[in-house]
Amino acid sequence: MTTQPLTDGSVFSHVTVGTADIPKAARFYDAVLAPLGLIRNKTHKVAIGYAPGDFAGINEPFWVLRPYDRKAASAGNGSMVAFTVSSRAAVDAFHAAALANGGTAEGAPGLRAHYHPNYYGAYVRDLDGNKLCAVCHVPES
Repeated sequence: MTTQPLTDGSVFSHVTVGTADIPKAARFYDAVLAPLGLIRNKTHKVAIGYAPGDFAGINEPFWVLRPYDRKAASAGNGSMVAFTVSSRAAVDAFHAAALANGGTAEGAPGLRAHYHPNYYGAYVRDLDGNKLCAVCHVPES
């Protein structure tokens, strides 16, 4: 079997997290992902999709959805979605927006030099317990 190399450097088609309530999740994620430059551009009865404002791909890279098996949404132990951002200010804004919209803190914005000297991240849980991170890997400017 031969495989074709990825030409755009991407590894994932998309990432999904579950929710019990699409309207509540939409309010949360609209606010929390805006500082990261992601907007909701797909809304379905059971799912919402987010992408950068200039997204021209075929599938939004981040989805929040009600589980297809109709069982309760649950957060995975050890699972996390981490968003790369270009500034520490965006990390701070992400964290503040999450807390202001019902999320819970899992790690305040700050350097985590044990990962590398410029790892500046913040960790939160959404309304359904999914763990999220925003991280900037570049030195402070």
